[in-house]
Amino acid sequence: MGAGHDGVATELGRRLTAEGVEAEVVDILDLLPVGLGASLRRGYGWMIRSAPRLYAAIYQVFFVSECAPSTSPLTLLAAGPLRELVRLRAPEAVVSTFHLAAQVTGHLRERDRLAVPSVVVVTDFAAHRLWLHPGNDTYLCGDPVTALTVAEATGRPVLCHAPLVRPEFLKRDADAAWAAARARARLGVREGDRPVLVSAGAWGVGEVEETARVLAASGRYVPVVLCGRSDRLLRRLRDAGTGLALGWCDDMPGVFAAAYAVVDNAAGLTCREAFAAGVPVVSYRPIAGHGRDGALAMARAGLSVYARDAAELIGALDRLDGTPERAELIARGAALFSEASPESLLGSLPR
Repeated sequence: MGAGHDGVATELGRRLTAEGVEAEVVDILDLLPVGLGASLRRGYGWMIRSAPRLYAAIYQVFFVSECAPSTSPLTLLAAGPLRELVRLRAPEAVVSTFHLAAQVTGHLRERDRLAVPSVVVVTDFAAHRLWLHPGNDTYLCGDPVTALTVAEATGRPVLCHAPLVRPEFLKRDADAAWAAARARARLGVREGDRPVLVSAGAWGVGEVEETARVLAASGRYVPVVLCGRSDRLLRRLRDAGTGLALGWCDDMPGVFAAAYAVVDNAAGLTCREAFAAGVPVVSYRPIAGHGRDGALAMARAGLSVYARDAAELIGALDRLDGTPERAELIARGAALFSEASPESLLGSLPR
């Protein structure tokens, strides 16, 4: 339900359209009856902000546990509308970037109620059970570790692809130092300061205010908190005067150009954008459920550092100052983009 799923779908749709393919992006939650999708979105936002332990319990029982029902009521509610939409649009394939959509398409394909191939683009680093329906035809994964996990769990064909980020994140200025100085000046960061981006996702959630205080108190880093669409978080941070606070920003490539590092709490699209931009990632105080599992999975893959407390956070950032560890993290993240593009893989799949 985060913006990362939408961002991946939008970017894939843009690329396919640029190649002359007619692509339509549909939110699976909008196919649920009587406004249920909007209610689910609001409920999810409330839980991750106000009741993270409740969300962690739901995640453990329904997303991870093998004892959970194989088919959820939401899958059944969305299956009919999706099947009707496919009948009306007559596409050559259906591509899912959200686990509920993957469950729906797998459910329909398994029962011969979806006549076209179903492809799932896994957007999480920790692919939980709801991503993994064996009825889907093919899975695309943005890193090799996730690809192996998905292949073992589903028995379906799995292909690795270069992560789906906007092309601007991959562009490099000929004079990187000058570009970084210019980007920092635009943010209002003083010369010599080391700005650290603190990501709160589109929802503006997690313990990012405490993270900002830890960074500021070190005297070595300037926190730049990305508040997403949370005006409340933005106001609180600006009132507190702890570093800088940014609202929803379309020029994220420009913001990344200014960054010494990213401190992330959700292991989502922001991390892949950081890998593309060549900015190292430290996970700290991840949000419950998929956020924590994804952060641990990234660290195990050597793509990021997982800091368990404030001392480890500052220590991890200190070790990134022109060191081999920094270069290695950046190189591992960049290596993900050597894989084939997802749009090219879609074009090569059997119809």
